[in-house]
Amino acid sequence: MALRIDITGLPTTRLRFAASPLAELTAMLHALSAAGHHPHLAGWTADVRGRLRPELAERLLEAEFLWRSSRADFLLPARPRPTLPEELDDVDRIDDERYVAAALVTTCGNDRVHFGDASPLTDSAARDRALERAQARGAVQEAFAERLLTDPAAVRRRVRGTLEQCADAFFDAAWPALAARLATDVRVKNDLLARKGLADTLASVSAAVVLVPGHGHGGGEHDGEGRSGEARSGRKPGPVGGAHIVVDKLQDATITARRTGVTFIPTVFGTPHLVAVHAHTRRPVLQYPVADERGTADPVVSLGIVERRLKALAHPVRLRLVRTLARGPHTTGELADAWGLTAPEVSRHLAELRRAGLLDAQRHGRYVRYSLDATALTTLGADLLSAVLR
Repeated sequence: MALRIDITGLPTTRLRFAASPLAELTAMLHALSAAGHHPHLAGWTADVRGRLRPELAERLLEAEFLWRSSRADFLLPARPRPTLPEELDDVDRIDDERYVAAALVTTCGNDRVHFGDASPLTDSAARDRALERAQARGAVQEAFAERLLTDPAAVRRRVRGTLEQCADAFFDAAWPALAARLATDVRVKNDLLARKGLADTLASVSAAVVLVPGHGHGGGEHDGEGRSGEARSGRKPGPVGGAHIVVDKLQDATITARRTGVTFIPTVFGTPHLVAVHAHTRRPVLQYPVADERGTADPVVSLGIVERRLKALAHPVRLRLVRTLARGPHTTGELADAWGLTAPEVSRHLAELRRAGLLDAQRHGRYVRYSLDATALTTLGADLLSAVLR
């Protein structure tokens, strides 16, 4: 499973790296509402929650599903602005249909919520379906959806007011330092794009984001602000040939960005999540974690590897072999004797475990001794959680 973004023929000038105050604020709100995803922020979360006024804490609970498990797409700007008020003004310019549709996706807890050509704002059957789905998520979501469909303007004013109160309470004080760190990351990415090309730039975004080129993959030049570097290099920015950006997430979708381009937004508080929004006809946005202050990023184990390891361990015979190998290295013959199996049968199971990256093999004369990669097994739970949260 993966999210594939088709960028065939897209000029590299349409790939934009930019910091977004609104995206970072909602990453902070997500960390507050889903603290279990961010144990490294436990101290910050406790401090902010301890200082929140009761009224603001209540307002956050009213709308937390806009950023808790997924993110309403208007909270990740396709064209980031320098300040939070400017980005909130841009949200205000979105028509009610788009705002309500994006809010209902997160309210109903399902990014496959669609109403066809019918609008829940004007079509009673679509409205009933939306309210039924929200009701299944809980009383708070049902009440929010009811208010949203009855008076979207009032809900939009209240959500903006809540975000502005959060800015006063904790975001404005934190933003200057965050902005400096994010700006540094943006400069690095644009410089890398100009010097090395898109594949290397995506590799620096995350090991879970790769370029799968087709025919005629090209490069491009950008300056530190993401503009064409033609004036510096004397070369025109080239289009990307047949290519996809593939994001290793527990999703199964292919979207096109051939005309819209793609926006990449770095985040400090969003770690470890790799958030992608890709509403129909809208420019896709990918919010990615910046490296820590030492310049290192958390290692990424692909979803495919995690799945392979889980499948390998799901077989009862292989699980018995792992139990024995956990006590020390063994040869194929020793494992066959220990469990009353044939050597070819053991070899087949060992091959599966090796393909999953769970075993090491060392030759000693005529014999090959197999040992368990204890680190791979120990981190499997964390790798699975990381893949799911990514």
